[in-house]
Amino acid sequence: MTSTRDLDHPSDHPSEHPSEHPSRHRRRDAPPRRGAPDGPPASHGRRAARGRRRSPWRTALLVTLALVVLGAAGLGWIYFKLNGSISTFDAGGLSKNRPDDAASKGVNVLVIGSDSRTDGNNALGGGSKDDIGRSDTAFLLHVYADHKNAIAVSIPRDTLVTIPPCRLPDGSWTQTQTNVMFNAAFSVGETDKGNPACTQNTVEQLSGLRVDHTVVVDFKGFAALTDVVGGVEVCLPNDIYQNDLSPSRTTRGDLIFKKGVQTVSGQKALDYVRLRHGIGDGSDIGRIKRQQAFVSSLLKKIKSDGLTPTKLLPLATAATKSMTVDPGLGSADKLISFAMSLKDIDLRNTKFVTIPWRYEGSRVAIVEPDASALWAALKDDRTLDGKDAGGKKKTTASASASPSPAQNVSGAGISVTVYNGTLTTGLAGDAARELTQHGFTVTGTGDANSQDHTTTVIQYGSGLQGHAQTVAKLFPGAQLQAIGGSALNVVVGTDYAPAGSAASSPTPSAVPSSVADSARSADDNLCSNLTYGAGG
Repeated sequence: MTSTRDLDHPSDHPSEHPSEHPSRHRRRDAPPRRGAPDGPPASHGRRAARGRRRSPWRTALLVTLALVVLGAAGLGWIYFKLNGSISTFDAGGLSKNRPDDAASKGVNVLVIGSDSRTDGNNALGGGSKDDIGRSDTAFLLHVYADHKNAIAVSIPRDTLVTIPPCRLPDGSWTQTQTNVMFNAAFSVGETDKGNPACTQNTVEQLSGLRVDHTVVVDFKGFAALTDVVGGVEVCLPNDIYQNDLSPSRTTRGDLIFKKGVQTVSGQKALDYVRLRHGIGDGSDIGRIKRQQAFVSSLLKKIKSDGLTPTKLLPLATAATKSMTVDPGLGSADKLISFAMSLKDIDLRNTKFVTIPWRYEGSRVAIVEPDASALWAALKDDRTLDGKDAGGKKKTTASASASPSPAQNVSGAGISVTVYNGTLTTGLAGDAARELTQHGFTVTGTGDANSQDHTTTVIQYGSGLQGHAQTVAKLFPGAQLQAIGGSALNVVVGTDYAPAGSAASSPTPSAVPSSVADSARSADDNLCSNLTYGAGG
C-alpha cells in the first residue's frame, strides 16, 4: 500500500541531494535577499514553512485518494479476473421461433444443474471422465416485474415433453422429438458440456415464455458455492446411510446424515441435493422437494450475510469458475447487476413449485390445463395468490411492432385448418370466420383431440413457419409449434376471444389450487415438505 511518505513531494525527502535542485539552496554566507527578514537561511525557512502548511486534513485527503485509486484498481482487477472465468454457450443454437419477449413483463431465468463428469467433476459425482453432459435438475425462475416477488418452477428430469429442433455440434439441426424425457434435451449432441441452448428451446416450447437468461452450474461450482457461504443448513426426515446414496452397495455402509437439522458444505452439500433413495418413495419428485428446501436455505444464508457487492464478489468468484451462461450474462458486471436486482425480494415472496404433473408409468406427464394456467399466470405477472406483480411493463421494439388483431393482416394464399381445443362450442367457427375475413383459406374446422387447451397453438409443417407467424398475428399470445407433414393448423384455446366480443379483453389468469397449495416459500420451516410417496 502506498504510504504518506510516498505521497509527499520529493523535495521533502531527507535523502534528496542538494545538487539536484541548485536553485533552491543558497550559500550560508550569502547576504539575505532584499525584503527577507533576518533569521535562518531562506531554503530552510521555506522548507519549514512547507512543513507547517501540511495540515492533517491534507494528509488524510492524500491517503484517502490513494485508497480510492487502489480500491478501484483492485475492483477492476477482480472484475477482470471474473470475466476470465465466465464461460458462455453459443446463442446460435437458440431457436429462431421464440416467444415474443414482450409477452411477459418479468424476467425468466432458466437454471440447469449439470452432472457433467469432466473437468474434475467426476471426483465429486462419480462416473466416467469421458461421460457426456447431463441435466440433473432444472427450474425456471420468474422474477416478477415489480422485483419484489419471484417464483421457481421445477421441471422433473423424467417429464415427457416435446423437444423442438436443436443444433448439433456440426451445425446441423435435429428433427422435433415428441414424448421424450426432458433431460434428453441437454444431452442432444452428446458433448461433455451438454446443450444448454436445446434445453432453453425446450422450456420455451413448453411454457410459451421467453427465457431471458440461462445459467448452468456443475458439481464443482455448486460445491464451491456452499463452501464460500460457510455451509448451508438442511434437514433430513430420517437417517441416511452409504447405500442410500449408492444403491449398488451390497451393505448398508456408514451413517452419512443423521435425522434432523445440520449444516453441510462441499461434497456433503452435493450428496444432500443428489440424494434420491432412502427417503419416501425414492423418486425424483421427492428429491426436487429437498432441492427446493436447499435453495431456500441457501438464499436465507446469503440474505442474512447481506446482499452487497462485497459479499457477492466471493460468491461470484466461486460460481463463475464452474458456470456456463448465455451471452447476455457473460460479464462480471452483468452477473452482479442481475444478482443485485434480486435484493429487494423478501424470502416469503420467493416461491417454489413443481410443474403440475402425474405419473405415466415410470415417467412423469404434465397435467393440463393446470400447467398452461400456471404459465399464463406468470406471463401476466400474477402471483400464486392472484396479486398483480407486473410493475412497469418492459418496453421493447417488438412490443410496438406486434400487430393487433384489428390491423389489416393479409392471409392471401394461406390455407389453414381450425380445431377447437376447448369445451366452449363455436370457437372454431368464430376463428374460421375471422381468418376468412382477413383473406385466409379455411380448409376445415373440427374438435381437437383434447379440449383442455388454455393457450391457442399454431401448428405448422415443414417450410410453413412464415405462414404460421402470419396466422399468429390474429391470435395474440398464441404458441407456435413445429409438427411433421405439411399442415397448418390453429388449435383454439380458452385464451381466444373473437374480435369485437366482450370477452376479447383478457381477464387475469388464476393459478390452479393444485399448484398454489403445494408451493414452498423460502422462509418455510426447514424440515417441512421434504419428500414424496412412501413415508412422505
